[in-house]
Amino acid sequence: MTHDEARAKFASAAVARLATVRPDGRPHIVPVVFACEDDVVYTGVDRKPKRTRQLQRLRNVAAEPRVSLLVDHYADEWPELWWVRADGDACVVESDAERQVAIAMLVSKYERYREEPPDDVIVRVDVRRWRWWSWD
Repeated sequence: MTHDEARAKFASAAVARLATVRPDGRPHIVPVVFACEDDVVYTGVDRKPKRTRQLQRLRNVAAEPRVSLLVDHYADEWPELWWVRADGDACVVESDAERQVAIAMLVSKYERYREEPPDDVIVRVDVRRWRWWSWD
C-alpha cells in the first residue's frame, strides 16, 4: 500500500478509534466518526446520549494533545487485512469559521448528520505521521 492509498483508505472509513492519554498517563480510546482532508482530521461531539458533556477525550486533549487515530479492516481472508494510523496533535477548534467548515465536512460524509449535525465542539487533529500495514 502506498502513502496515498493508505490516506484514501483512512479517509473513506466510516469509523476510527481515537486514542488519547489521560492526565494520569493511562490510555483512553473511543470510536469516533470523522472527516479529513490532506493531513487534517476533524471529529465532532454528536448528540447521542452521554453521561456528561465534559467528555474524557476533550479533557485528555487539553492536557496532552498527542493522539492517534486508527482505522482498520478485518477479513477472514488474511490477504485482505489492513490498518492505517494517523499520529498527530489535537485541539478543540476555536474559530467559528473553521468549526463550520468541519461540520460541513462531517455532514457531507455522514447521512445521519444531515438530520442532526454535531454540536459545536469539534476536535482537529493535525496529522504529523501516517503509518500503515497491509498484507501486500
